[in-house]
Amino acid sequence: MDFELSDVQEQYLKSLRELCRAEILPHTRAIENDVEILQRNLKRLGDFGLSSLVYPEKYGGSDADAITNTLAWLELAQTCPSTFLSMGASTGLCGYTIFKLGTEEQKEKYLKPVARAEMIGALALTEPSVGSDLAAAKTKAIRDGDYYILNGSKMFITNGPIADCVVVLAVTGEKGGAHRMSLFIVDKDCPGWSSGPPLDKMGVRGSPTSALYFDECRVPAENLLGKEYEGFYRVMECLTFFRIGMACFSLGIAKASLTEAIKYAVQREAFGTAIYNHQDVSFRLAEVKTEIDAAEMLILQAAWQFQLGNDATREASMAKLLASEVGKRAADVAVQVHGGYGYISDYRVEQLYRDARLGEIGEGVSEVQRMLIARSLLLD
Repeated sequence: MDFELSDVQEQYLKSLRELCRAEILPHTRAIENDVEILQRNLKRLGDFGLSSLVYPEKYGGSDADAITNTLAWLELAQTCPSTFLSMGASTGLCGYTIFKLGTEEQKEKYLKPVARAEMIGALALTEPSVGSDLAAAKTKAIRDGDYYILNGSKMFITNGPIADCVVVLAVTGEKGGAHRMSLFIVDKDCPGWSSGPPLDKMGVRGSPTSALYFDECRVPAENLLGKEYEGFYRVMECLTFFRIGMACFSLGIAKASLTEAIKYAVQREAFGTAIYNHQDVSFRLAEVKTEIDAAEMLILQAAWQFQLGNDATREASMAKLLASEVGKRAADVAVQVHGGYGYISDYRVEQLYRDARLGEIGEGVSEVQRMLIARSLLLD
């Protein structure tokens, strides 16, 4: 296996790193209280081409390979987890589902502006009374002539308060269940769609999350995404793509935490020397670095399988499972290295510690990842 990056990859990542450090990193604290910073970041990344990187040129993308896209995701995630999460929900969840399942008309109307960050997208699966058991969702869509009438609500929707369009999973049969669900593109022109206020979250506060409500929401029948009754199974296939993204989210936090911990450890003195010289500190950082590299290999393996067109469900689940645990441990170590200073908001590790916790919840909790991995073992 060749671990060397091409000159094109190196140059692209270098340019992205410079952009992130100059325009995004200085505002990672302020973004928690100012959604305009997020929207500005998303527009800038759209102009740079990051949000459309993997899509074909005819949809405004660069047709880049999955490895390049994954490395770019990692760069953004360690710069600003909030910006990464909102960009990923828009282009990696909403946009990618439209790309895989949509008609050419749907891609022209929705994918192209989402990929350019001219529209902000979201994916609405989870419901207030339904967490990991998506097959038990109750939001309904009833055909009425040239429209579907949606009724129900969704919960914990990333970009919910700011989305211009959202892909919604709804029951389209008389009875519920996975085999009776369909997907719909709902946009702001559809009457009956509203969002709740931004939820007051522990972390990733710069990426707004809310409930969505559909009250006699009239969606044009042409906005059916894919075939009727196939929505559940098709969206499960699409989730693999951004499950790799959520692994990048956690690993980016781990890398940023390690960077902050090393920077502090070589400057802070205790007992007459920099605390980095104490084995209790340096050995813990060595362990974190080892875990980071192991998780990165799993992530790149998942991206490689995805790039080859293979089923990368297991690899993506393993990558997300390990990376989310590494992200949480790395943030915890970074706070501990900072001591009391790590517990106050003047230091970035306090924010990273709060952000890291989402990694084991978003895009499928760790228990679901273990279930998927375990099931796959019986197919070997």
